[in-house]
Amino acid sequence: MRETRTAQTSIFDLYSKHERSEFFEALSDLLDAHPQVLRLIERDLFTKGARDTGRKGLSVESIFRCMLLKQITRVDYRELSFLLADSQTYRTFARLDWNCYPKHSTLCQNIRRLKPNTLQLVFEAIGRSAAQSGVIDTRFMRLDSTVTKSNIHDPSDSQLLDDGIRVLSRLFAKSADITGVKLRLTDYRQRSRQLAAAIFYGKKAEKDACYEVLIPLAKRVVQQSHRAIAQVELKGNKTLSSFNWMQNVEHYRHLLERVIYQTERRLFNGETVPATEKLVSLFEPHTDIIIKASRGVEYGHKVNLSTDKRGFITTAMIEKGNPRDSERFISLLNEHHRLYGCLPTTTIADGCYATGYNIDAAKVMGVKRVAFHKKNGIKLSAMGIKEKTLKKLRAFRAGIEGNISELKRAFGAGKAMWKGERGFHSFVWACVISYNLVRLVRVESG
Repeated sequence: MRETRTAQTSIFDLYSKHERSEFFEALSDLLDAHPQVLRLIERDLFTKGARDTGRKGLSVESIFRCMLLKQITRVDYRELSFLLADSQTYRTFARLDWNCYPKHSTLCQNIRRLKPNTLQLVFEAIGRSAAQSGVIDTRFMRLDSTVTKSNIHDPSDSQLLDDGIRVLSRLFAKSADITGVKLRLTDYRQRSRQLAAAIFYGKKAEKDACYEVLIPLAKRVVQQSHRAIAQVELKGNKTLSSFNWMQNVEHYRHLLERVIYQTERRLFNGETVPATEKLVSLFEPHTDIIIKASRGVEYGHKVNLSTDKRGFITTAMIEKGNPRDSERFISLLNEHHRLYGCLPTTTIADGCYATGYNIDAAKVMGVKRVAFHKKNGIKLSAMGIKEKTLKKLRAFRAGIEGNISELKRAFGAGKAMWKGERGFHSFVWACVISYNLVRLVRVESG
C-alpha cells in the first residue's frame, strides 16, 4: 500500500554545498511546513481496496516533489529519471528510498494521476497559508490575461482531414491483434498524405482541385468505420480491449465528420466558420481559438490571473472559449474574496478590463480604488483616484507582465505538454504551484 510520507529519511540523504542545493533544501523545509497539501493529493493516488502487502511504490510525498522538480528544472520524464538516479540533491529532495530509481514511465504514470481540481486545491491551500502569515498582501491586486498554448501544430483543414484518415486507418490495421477481426478495407493513408502535401504547397486552383478528391476520400473512410464497428460487434472478442477499440473508432470518426463539415462550409458554401464552431486538432479537441487583435491567433486556453506586490499569483482562472477580459473582472474579484475572505482595497488592470459597469460593481462590492491602465473614456473621479496615483498604479501593474513572463518562460506555462483537457488543466496548475513555491522560498530566504 502506498504511503503518504516517506517514513524515515536516510542518513545518506544530504544536500551538496551549492546554491541550487540550498534552494532545494529551503523548498523542502517549506513543503514540510504545509503537510495539508499531502492530504489533498493522496485522494488521487490511493487505490481503493489496495492490500498492505507487496511493493509500496512511490509515496505521495515523493510523487508531488517529483512533479515540482520536473516543472522547476523544465525537463522531460526521461531526463527527470536520470536526474533522480544521478543527483544526490535531487534524490534527497524527492525523498526516495535508497534502492528506489523510478523509470520515466513510472514517473509519468504517477504524476499524471494528479487531477486539476486537486492541484487547484493545493494552490489555494498554499495561497491562504501565505496570506495568513502576511507574505501575500491581499489589499492590492493587479490583473491580466495570457494564453497557454496546446501542444499542436498550426491547424489547416487539409492536415486535419489527413490526420483523421491516418488515425482511423491505423485503428483498422490493428483490429486483428486487438479484436480478433481482420478487416479487409482499402488503406487510403498514402493517397491522403499526397493530397495534403499538394494542398500545402499548391496554388489556390490546385488546392481546390485536391480538396475535391480529399473530402470524398475522408467520407469513404467514415463509411469504412461504420462497417468496421459492425463487423467487430458481430465477430469480435467480447473483451475490454475490443470495447476500447470501438470507442476510439467512434471518437475519431465523430471528429473527422466535424472536420469534413467545417471544410465543406468554408470551401463549397463560402461561409466563414465561427471560431467557436471550429475544430483545430483531433488529438487536443478541447483547444480554443484565441484571437488577439494585434498579435494574431493562438490555439489553447485563455488564463486570467492576478498577482500581489511581491508577484505571488493570488487567483487564476482557466477559461473556456475566448471571453472578453471585461467579462471576467468581477469573477476574479469574487474568486479573490472566496479564497482569502476579503476584497482588495485597490485593483489595477489592463485597459481590456475597463468598463463603467466593472467600476460600479466593484465599488458596490467594497473595492475603494478601481483603476485601469488605459482610461478608455472613464474619468479618474469614477475610478476614485488622481492622476498621480494612476501613474503609480500603472507602474505597479507593469509588474504582472514580468510575472507572466516568468511563469511561461521559467515554468513552461507557455505551452501545456500534458495530453488531453484534464492534462492541460493539470499542467497549468502545476506551473502555477511551482511558481508560487519558488517565489515563497525567495521571499523567506531574503
